[in-house]
Amino acid sequence: MKKFVYLIIAFIITSTLYAQKQRPNIIYILADDMGYGDVSALNENSKLNTVHIDALANGGMKFTDAHSNSALCTPTRYGILTGRYAWRTSLQHGVLWSDDTPLIAKNRMTVASLLKSNGYHTACIGKWHLGLGWGKDKSGKINYTLPIADGPTTKGFDYFFGITASLDIPPYLYIKNDHITATSIDTINATTGQGFWREGPIGNDFNHIEVLPTLTGKAVDYITTQSKSASPFFLFFAMTAPHTPMLPTTEFAGKSGMNAYGDFVLMVDAMVGKITKAVHDAGIENNTIIIFASDNGCSPMANFKELAKYGHNPSYVFRGAKSDIFEGGHRIPFIVKWPGKIRPGSACDSTVCLTDFMATCADIIQKKLPATAAEDSYDLMPLLTNKGNYQRKYLIMHSGDGYFAIRQGKWKLEFCGGSGGWGYPTQKIAKELKLPSLQLYDVENDISETKNLEDKYPDVIKTLTYQTKKIINDGRSTPGSFQKNDAEIILFKQ
Repeated sequence: MKKFVYLIIAFIITSTLYAQKQRPNIIYILADDMGYGDVSALNENSKLNTVHIDALANGGMKFTDAHSNSALCTPTRYGILTGRYAWRTSLQHGVLWSDDTPLIAKNRMTVASLLKSNGYHTACIGKWHLGLGWGKDKSGKINYTLPIADGPTTKGFDYFFGITASLDIPPYLYIKNDHITATSIDTINATTGQGFWREGPIGNDFNHIEVLPTLTGKAVDYITTQSKSASPFFLFFAMTAPHTPMLPTTEFAGKSGMNAYGDFVLMVDAMVGKITKAVHDAGIENNTIIIFASDNGCSPMANFKELAKYGHNPSYVFRGAKSDIFEGGHRIPFIVKWPGKIRPGSACDSTVCLTDFMATCADIIQKKLPATAAEDSYDLMPLLTNKGNYQRKYLIMHSGDGYFAIRQGKWKLEFCGGSGGWGYPTQKIAKELKLPSLQLYDVENDISETKNLEDKYPDVIKTLTYQTKKIINDGRSTPGSFQKNDAEIILFKQ
C-alpha cells in the first residue's frame, strides 16, 4: 500500500514539474523613451535599421495600435506589472523620484507574484522607477547602505539587479536584490545636452556609459542559467535607453549617421539581439515568449528638428511626443513572438494597452484573477492566436500633466485644450489661444490629429464622457465588482 501511495505522489510531482516546464518562458523587453517611428518594421520611412527588433516582428506579431497607459514611464511600469491604470493611485501626474514611497501597494498582485505563485522563477533586471523603500537612519535620513525594505523582491521577483530610476536621476547605484553593490559612494556633477544627468550620489562601481551593456549582460546570464532549470522563468528586462543620458558606446557612436539618439537606438537594437541570441543559444526559443515594447513615446531630448534633417521622425506620423496626450506620447512599438502559437510576420491593428499583459499571463497559465487585481487588463490571447474575441471596448490614456483621453474605435476624446504635457500647445498656451477645452479626433481618417471635431459631434462627446466617468468611478474598466481608487480622480482639470 505504501509503495502505491509513493507511486501516486511521485506521479503527481512528475506531472506537476512537466506541466510547469511546458509553460512558456516569458521575456518582456521594455525600452525607455523609444518612439514608434524608430522601429523600421513599423515605419517605412525610418532612417534607422533595427534589424533585431525587426526580426522579432518577422517571427511574430507587430501591433500598429498599441498604447502605453501613460505618456510617462513610472505610471506605465505600474500598469504593465499590475494590469491597473496608474492614475487610480496617488500618482496623478509626473513620475516618482528615487526617495518616493513605493507606488505598488504591498497587498497588490503583480504579474511577477502571479507567475511566481504558479511555478515560475521571476527576475527584474534594469530600471525600476517604482519606489524602493530605502532604509533610513535614526534621524530619518536615507542610508543607502541599509537593506531596501520594499523593492522588487517584495513585489514577486525572486531576483533583481538594476538601478533606482532613470539613468539621469540619482542616486547612481546598482542594486542586487535588496542591497547596493557599491563599497563606497561619492558625488558626481550634473551634465547637459543629450548626455544629460543630474548631480547626485554615485557608487564606485557605476559608470553611466557602461550601464546598458552591464544590464544586458546580467539578462543574458540569467537566461542562460534559468534555461537549465526545470521551472519556467519570467524576465522583465527594463532597459535604460534610449532615454537620457544618450551614451552610445564607441562601437555605436556615429553608426546612425544622425545624432547620439539615433546611435543609441541602434545600440538598444543590438542589446535586443543579444537577448534573442541568448534564447536561441540556450535552446529554448520554441518555448519562450519574447515581448518588445516602449514605455512611452520618444522624448524631445532626441532633438526632433535635427533628426528631421535626415528624414527621420521617431513619432512616425503621429502628433506629439513623450508626456503628450496626442498619439506620439503613448502609441508605442509592441511586438510579440511566440513560436508555434503566433503566426510569423503577422500584424494586428486592434487597439491594445500595455496593461493587458497581466490578464494575458493569467490566460497562459490558466489561472483566474481575483476581483482585486488587473482591473484594467484584457486578455490578448484571442489576438495572438487568432482564436476568440478581444474584449476591450475603451482605452483610457493619461498625459504627463495628468490629463485624460478616451479611445473607442475611430474616436478619441481628449479632456484638455492642449497637449496635456510638454508639447505645443501646452495647457497655458492653449488657454491663451482660447482653444476649445475638449478635443475630438477621428483617428481613423486623421491619425495626425489635425482637425478638432468637438463642435460637430456632441453625441459622441456625451457618450465618451459618460464612459470615462464610469470607468473612473467603477474603479475598473474590466467586468467585475466595484473597486476603490486610491485617490480622488479629477477628470476636468483647470
